[in-house]
Amino acid sequence: MTGSDDAPAFRASDADRDAVLGVLGEALANGRLTTEEFDERQNQALAARLLGDLPPLIQDLPEGRRLLARQQPEHPVSARPAGGENLPVRPGEGETSSSVAIMGGKTLLVPPGTPKLISYLLMGGDDVYLTDVMGPGVQFTIESWSMWAGNDIYVPSGVRVIDKMTNIMAGNDIAAEARGDGSNGTLILTGVNLMAGHDVKLDPGSRTELEE
Repeated sequence: MTGSDDAPAFRASDADRDAVLGVLGEALANGRLTTEEFDERQNQALAARLLGDLPPLIQDLPEGRRLLARQQPEHPVSARPAGGENLPVRPGEGETSSSVAIMGGKTLLVPPGTPKLISYLLMGGDDVYLTDVMGPGVQFTIESWSMWAGNDIYVPSGVRVIDKMTNIMAGNDIAAEARGDGSNGTLILTGVNLMAGHDVKLDPGSRTELEE
């Protein structure tokens, strides 16, 4: 694997290489890489001299999505292939999650690889954080059945939000800063709102990382 010719010609630091090695080690432990694949990518990471050489080593690994999302503002090549178009999106291969909130709610940190969250809400709602699950080429769906309720949904930058929900005396509020171009994946909202609605916002943690 080699970096794209469009990658910024910045030198990689030891910290950059160590971050990629950490992702590769996690992917090996999770069974996503064989020992041979791990050794090959590890050697390439250790030999990498340019930042643009590192994203291709982890862009097909769910464990690397958060790192890619964090690098995206500095290294657009990690989010888009040569030619400038967004990567085709696809759901994760993990298990669908579900949540029930009645007159209350909780904090949900959706893990990498999750394809979908099914949410049942009655006079309540959850704080749903999608920074870990989203990434280049990721499609994630929230199917919600809500009455007098709604979730606060936090997305990292670059996520395209597609609202397909049926709203009855209701509606979703998608903040302007949370409306990305799809370079960091696509969030699809489906289901039914009855006198209810969700708020989609930029993840404050994502904003802090971008400002550092």
